Amino acid sequence: MSLPRIANRTARHLFLDRHGLIAPPHGAAKGAGLAEVIGTLGFVQVDSINTVARAHDMILYARRQSYRPGGWAPLVARHRTHFEHWTHDAAVIPAAYFPHWKLRFARDRARLRERWAKWREPGYEAKFDAVLDRIANHGPCCSADVGEDEERSNGGWWEWHPSKTALEYLWRTGALSVARREGFRKIYDLTERVFPDQHRAPQPDVAETVDWACRAALDRLGFATSGELAAFWDLVAPAEAKAWCADALARGEIAEVDVVMADGRLRRHFAWPGTLGAEAPEPSQRVRILSPFDPLLRDRKRAERLFGFHYRIEVFVPEPKRRYGYYVFPVLEGDRMIGRIDMKADRSAGVLNVRAFWPEAGARMGAGRRARLEAELERVARMAGCENVAIAADWMRAA
Repeated sequence: MSLPRIANRTARHLFLDRHGLIAPPHGAAKGAGLAEVIGTLGFVQVDSINTVARAHDMILYARRQSYRPGGWAPLVARHRTHFEHWTHDAAVIPAAYFPHWKLRFARDRARLRERWAKWREPGYEAKFDAVLDRIANHGPCCSADVGEDEERSNGGWWEWHPSKTALEYLWRTGALSVARREGFRKIYDLTERVFPDQHRAPQPDVAETVDWACRAALDRLGFATSGELAAFWDLVAPAEAKAWCADALARGEIAEVDVVMADGRLRRHFAWPGTLGAEAPEPSQRVRILSPFDPLLRDRKRAERLFGFHYRIEVFVPEPKRRYGYYVFPVLEGDRMIGRIDMKADRSAGVLNVRAFWPEAGARMGAGRRARLEAELERVARMAGCENVAIAADWMRAA
């Protein structure tokens, strides 16, 4: 028997709605209003790349146009309603979810030691007690404050000195938390001082965390494979998510559905029964320039299947195969990706320089669409601290 089917247009609308990209980007961009946005998404990836603005700032701005860079920081540093930790990458996460991250802390103790034995300089484990004592007795610190007598490398991310490695390991495994940031530098303190209630809360058993993670992921994805549920938080193993889906399906809590992909193919997913027949609101026709790390595109393969949009950051593509600029931003209009844009903020000159825009096949750049794109560029420039937009004469490229 054929399964219930979700049309591609409906699937795109559901996915956009769950990611806060259906309605116009109005509403509060501080305090409870901003916390609501992060809660809807589940987490916001934190990234240091600052070509226009940092990834987390662009993600939040795309959903609240009054948002300005750094607006998320008080949620962690002052209100303690959110914490920084790891999903598939570093992220800001609601503190209510902290107890479930204790499973990750426990699993990372073994996982990181095995990996870092190959990747890191030896000796970092011997620094655990010294780092913890330094913070306990002298207060929060950053990586520059520990291991003062250790040789500093001029190399890259892989060449941490032992005490910095110890600091990161203690954060990843829950003994330390990020208390605040200074610039973009993490300042660490004992978790028992930063999040005392969450630190004292008992760890849920594994089955409870698996159940929470799968349910919370399905709520935010709308429909998903078991692999997509596992990857959403990167908190539970694929086998655990697969077993959860089988059990939930047997109980009738979830249903199997066929989702029509952008190329017309069918792909089987799981969904809540209430999702079937549900209609998401019609999307705003607002043009939005997204971060390359936006939740809509985090799973590149899912985005390509659903929207027909093949995206990658071109820094990883060597010349002469590179087609687009070094670092380009995806552009969304309504329920479709209409192109990618190469731009960079020159804050010293107060200018957002736009080098090129490549429309997607079939995205005709008529006067109305160009006007909407240029209006968004003006808004992004203000968010990035630039007064003006400078568009290259040959910026509009062939599809």
